[in-house]
Amino acid sequence: MNTTAALWTGRVLTGLFAIFMLGASISPKLLRMPVAEETMAQLGWPAGYAFMIGLIELACLALYLIPRTALLGAILMMGLLGGAMATQIRAGSPLFSHVLFSLYLGLFMWGGLWLRNRRLRALFPIARDR
Repeated sequence: MNTTAALWTGRVLTGLFAIFMLGASISPKLLRMPVAEETMAQLGWPAGYAFMIGLIELACLALYLIPRTALLGAILMMGLLGGAMATQIRAGSPLFSHVLFSLYLGLFMWGGLWLRNRRLRALFPIARDR
């Protein structure tokens, strides 16, 4: 694997993940947009939790984007995404479009980190059986 290509592909995936999280999830919550509170209410969350969840998401994303804390950020973000998945299951949301969306995001996030982190690639190599 060309390490330069892997590094830049990982950076692009990481950037896309960060932009998506900031635009689709974190900003509406931190800006206290009505759509964030309405969505949380539809999922069974009491009023007022969106802002705090947005702060937690922002902290996890910041940790993920800093190279020294990226692994911790990814682990914490995956926990957050797992909670989102559990919320969708409890709300009876559709499986592939809602429940598993957190899994799709997590795979995208981990793929970006795996490609940009040499030590993570060494820990979890993709090898062919011969």
